[in-house]
Amino acid sequence: MTKWAILSGIEGNLAAYKAVMTDIQRQIRSIEALYILGDIVGPTRESEQLIELVRQPQFGELEPLVCKGWWEEQCLILHGLGAIGEPTELMAKYGVETVKLLWECVSRQTVQWIRSLDFGFFELDCLLIHGTTVSVDEELTPETSPIIMCDRLMRMQAHNLFCGRSGLTFQYQLQAGSITARVTTLDSKASPQTVNLTPRQIIGVGNVGKTPGEATYTLYNPSTNHVEFRTVRYGTSKGFRPLSTRR
Repeated sequence: MTKWAILSGIEGNLAAYKAVMTDIQRQIRSIEALYILGDIVGPTRESEQLIELVRQPQFGELEPLVCKGWWEEQCLILHGLGAIGEPTELMAKYGVETVKLLWECVSRQTVQWIRSLDFGFFELDCLLIHGTTVSVDEELTPETSPIIMCDRLMRMQAHNLFCGRSGLTFQYQLQAGSITARVTTLDSKASPQTVNLTPRQIIGVGNVGKTPGEATYTLYNPSTNHVEFRTVRYGTSKGFRPLSTRR
């Protein structure tokens, strides 16, 4: 039984990443691929050491496939390589001190590596991405409307969308149905178009580094479509436990 291990939101937390990798190593014979859906770096002094581990896996570890996240996007903006010129969102959300710390903790060399990362991955019928097909900072949650969920899936014709922006673990399932759309212009009204939907799902893959002492990530079996959420405890209360799959 081969699985994918899917991580997101490490945010420069070296201890959390090591704990998750130890848990993955216990299951290494059943895991064929490792994905990190962004937010590897963060405003921490451990970010550079963490990047080194990600780029140069230890003997016996899987080499991760990495895409950009929100923190990586902020690094690019700080270095004048982003889509916008000023880190206004970062400043508004975390303040000047965090901006300064992120600048100091992530080297120019690492920023060039970040620049080379993909926006996401499309494997089999699965889209793996940090935010959504619209934006790296868009969050999908269990409260997101079905119309938005359908739109984000259909933009890439994916049946399974894995995302990490919210930091939550959830499994949001869309049953078979149809959507009818009509486009009206100033000149005329187009005929309505109906799109039939097959069952699809959106999976929030969790967050490795945000909650001290507790890291969550996802295992996925592409052959059976089975999703398993795992929680790894590290530090003073070590251990791990699977989380029940939300349906």
